[in-house]
Amino acid sequence: MSDQEAEVDEPAAGAVRRGRPRSEKARVAILEAGGKLLLADGLEPVSMDAIAERAAVSKATIYRWWPTKETLALDVLFHEWVGDELTVADLGSLRAELLALFMPWVERVSARPYGRVIGALIAKARSDSAFSEEYDRRLVQPRREQARPLFVRAIERGEIAADTDIDVALDLFYGALYHRLLQGHLALSDEFVVALVDMGLNGMMSRQDKAAA
Repeated sequence: MSDQEAEVDEPAAGAVRRGRPRSEKARVAILEAGGKLLLADGLEPVSMDAIAERAAVSKATIYRWWPTKETLALDVLFHEWVGDELTVADLGSLRAELLALFMPWVERVSARPYGRVIGALIAKARSDSAFSEEYDRRLVQPRREQARPLFVRAIERGEIAADTDIDVALDLFYGALYHRLLQGHLALSDEFVVALVDMGLNGMMSRQDKAAA
């Protein structure tokens, strides 16, 4: 048994508790090894054997917590994109908070080929209803719930209309970001984030002015 497997800790978010607790050191090693291989080779060619070898753990250790490489990939992306940073500080304006949320993410996804991994996971989710629920619960919803409080605060400040449909607003911003990530037709950049946030907020502000008229 390796030193990593000897240590114990709680399961990752969204994982089903089975068998003995996993060591935090091994968990991070598996996620980091999975991330490097998935981004280097894409989802299809990567095997659990390769991830286990790179993380210096047994394959049984991985399967105890992730039944498929697709479920492991979900936690890899959560680990790299969200992690423990589930809240965005109150910066006094919705614009500042959206920029603080989106710009670091764009910097991360622009530096490595995440688009093809996400594309493969979306294709899997469309053909597998059970995995679709996992994809939504473990990756989509955490990202949306990370941003939702920003719009709630903006409503409380009076920046946007009280009846703003927050789910539509989330679709507006995340839809544009993921469109560029997946299509690759134009660059994800700081300039794009600023233009997206300003254009989106301009529409919300105009809607608020119309409602007040």
